[in-house]
Amino acid sequence: MMDKTRKQQILALLKSLNVKRPKDYDLYDRALTHSSYTYENKLSAFDNYERLEYLGDAVLKLVVSEYLFERFPEYREGELTKIRAVVVSDAKLAEIAKAIGLGEYIVFGSSEAKSGGRKKVSNLACAFEALLGAMYLDGKILEIRDMMCEQLETFVTEIDMSKTKDNYKAALQELTQADGGVLPVYRTVKESGPSHNRTFHIEVSINGEMVGIGIGKSKKEAQQQAARQALAVLNELSEGE
Repeated sequence: MMDKTRKQQILALLKSLNVKRPKDYDLYDRALTHSSYTYENKLSAFDNYERLEYLGDAVLKLVVSEYLFERFPEYREGELTKIRAVVVSDAKLAEIAKAIGLGEYIVFGSSEAKSGGRKKVSNLACAFEALLGAMYLDGKILEIRDMMCEQLETFVTEIDMSKTKDNYKAALQELTQADGGVLPVYRTVKESGPSHNRTFHIEVSINGEMVGIGIGKSKKEAQQQAARQALAVLNELSEGE
């Protein structure tokens, strides 16, 4: 049974987001509970935000896609996909989560709390997606749209004007640094053709695992193609772009 204090916390968060009183407080409680808490307290593996995060990720992409579709009627699919890839990255979601003070409402196990879990990019991004999942199940899709439109207004303008969306290497590096602070590693695996017309084959790896390969007439071009494929593998870009 949820105590009164926790209910008041959830109400305070939702009120700050202009979201009406919830029908199901337990949904939001789960959305704001880290797995370290359920583990330390020997609770069910379902009593944290992981399942809601899965749903929230889909809701987020739908709402962002709809927003970009309406805002940029002159953009083709590829351009919209590039902007969306940056918007839904952990780094950007964590920025939104910080802006609404989400970290203060997440319940952590003692070890995760002591290690700075409340400020970790991955925790903030995941909890934000879970919150969207809870709102969706609670019948608040209109509030999700309103909240995201407000958050995205300036945000998307900055992304659209930046070069990040056109630079796959930069986008991949931003993504991997946000998710554990690692850097992509590029390796030339093959060179072919005469010296005046070389073709380069380059692999990119993350944590020792190959996630993309690119082919180009220069190492720079091949690296960009490898990074593009890696982003597709990591579900940040559509392979069909």
